[in-house]
Amino acid sequence: MDRTTPTAQNEEIELYIRTYYSLLRSSAPVRVRSLEDTHMAMKSSLHYHADSPELDITALVYAALRLPDCIHDTQLMIMGQMEDVFLREGYGDVTTWQPVRARARRRKFYYEPEQSYLAAFVSSVSDIDDLIPCLTAYQIEWNKLHQKLNSADIGRRLALSRTNNGYIPLEMLDEIRTVLGLSADDFARLNQLWPREMFLHNLSAAAVKQLDIRITVLGSGLSDYRRSVQQWWRRIEEVTQDKGIGLAQRPIYFVSSNIHSMVNLLSGSAWELEEELRRFVEEENPEDLRDELLQLSADDTGAFGNLLYYVLRPYINHANSLPEDHERVLRRERKAGVTRITEPHCLDVEAQIIEINRLRAKRVDPRLSRLSDEEWALLRKSDALIINIDYPLGMAAYHIFSQLSTAVGAIHGVYILGKAATLNGRVGDVMIPNVIYDEHSLNSYLFRNCFTAQDVAPYLKYGTVFDNQKAVTVRGTMLQNRDFMHVFYEEGYTDIEMEAGPYLSSLYEDIYPKRYPVNEIVNLFINAPYDIGLIHYASDTPISKRQSLLSKSLSYFGVDATYATSVAILNRILKNEAERLRTIVTEEKGTVEA
Repeated sequence: MDRTTPTAQNEEIELYIRTYYSLLRSSAPVRVRSLEDTHMAMKSSLHYHADSPELDITALVYAALRLPDCIHDTQLMIMGQMEDVFLREGYGDVTTWQPVRARARRRKFYYEPEQSYLAAFVSSVSDIDDLIPCLTAYQIEWNKLHQKLNSADIGRRLALSRTNNGYIPLEMLDEIRTVLGLSADDFARLNQLWPREMFLHNLSAAAVKQLDIRITVLGSGLSDYRRSVQQWWRRIEEVTQDKGIGLAQRPIYFVSSNIHSMVNLLSGSAWELEEELRRFVEEENPEDLRDELLQLSADDTGAFGNLLYYVLRPYINHANSLPEDHERVLRRERKAGVTRITEPHCLDVEAQIIEINRLRAKRVDPRLSRLSDEEWALLRKSDALIINIDYPLGMAAYHIFSQLSTAVGAIHGVYILGKAATLNGRVGDVMIPNVIYDEHSLNSYLFRNCFTAQDVAPYLKYGTVFDNQKAVTVRGTMLQNRDFMHVFYEEGYTDIEMEAGPYLSSLYEDIYPKRYPVNEIVNLFINAPYDIGLIHYASDTPISKRQSLLSKSLSYFGVDATYATSVAILNRILKNEAERLRTIVTEEKGTVEA
């Protein structure tokens, strides 16, 4: 029997979540140290050696990349939804503090160095479920560094060590690695995490002090999260109104994906700069891509386009790039009807508004020009918009779509594209689910996914496409352990991600006149009035320890799945919109003849 709903909960994970939410209800800041025991007992798959005296470099790197570099200087992290919340609680205008960023997480952070305060903007409970485990893991591993460095004289010498160029003397490196008990590979990963002078600075700081960070959450009511999304949406409305685009009156195709693939496929910017980008790869050889360029077939426009799209950003940001090249890219985007809202209020979620009637077959990616001349002519008469947002984290997806669905015109399609962990595939594979188990609502959502494997496979060079899959939406990337994953794997779930469940909960409320249910099997087959498409591409294999599918830079080859799935989504939108317009024209013609 194919059971849809998993039958087990992990008590250690639940205890950890209950513990930090219980403590965060306190009006006074809470010490991260009070969460360490339950964090260790959880045995997170991303921090499996938390309770070991040995360093867990994988966990340290993962957590450090999702926190600002100033985290080891922070004494108090303050979480709030918007500026008003920080002002209300007496912290002043935190946006005047020093803006800082995490390398692998989109979130607004501001640092006040005199008091060592770090303000973190949170858009939903998922931000708390993400920040707390990362912060706890970082503190545990940092304090292991402190203990190991101070178990030998190297700690004292490291704390006093200074060189003119900010590097650790070579003769000390082997001694440090030995004291830390790291393999050559793990020591290299630590060096990559903290490159150049940061390596000396952070190890010296770890030798001097232990971390004892405190945390507090302001304005934890649901209304504060809603107000932050409302302010974010108000900013989008202001920008579009200034350009004469009325969101409330136009047909809408909603996409949650990223900020580069849709625009690159539609604007033609990279193709216009083809010669410059070729020369950039040949001369600068970013990520050793020169060989890849030489091996690409002239007939393989898809793979060649992916390479151009990938190197466009480093080319524009390169020290030797010309300002007019950047302006050419922006001009191309504007010509393609793209409006970017890059600094939306409160939420660090960029939005792009794309006017379909300004798209042209000669400018778009060759993989999108398979529409007929008649269909392109119809699209010129379209009044529809594509609203693409940089995919939010967890429950922020619920708040965002709930706001959008009440403020726009008729929705004709909802397409969700995101990263996921796969339990049976390889990095670079694509999963297309039609069952989602959501840990937030405890619902199992059944729906007709408008995509099949054949929609993506023709554009995917390296991976494999699996449709008719079952996915689970988890509360946080660290809030999983091996027992948790095996329970889902035994139930046939092979796809782990964070946004699908919240999106489907908000879709339910757009379709039905009531709040989404809890702990039910929810069938969205029957009454869904528009396309629902969910596609995930694998970025992690938490159970398998096999080598990744791809031998070169994973960041570059990840482009293969990103663009294959983005092409499938845009082809679906353009085909559907052309068909909608054909129906309108046919009906109008019939009315005139009658």
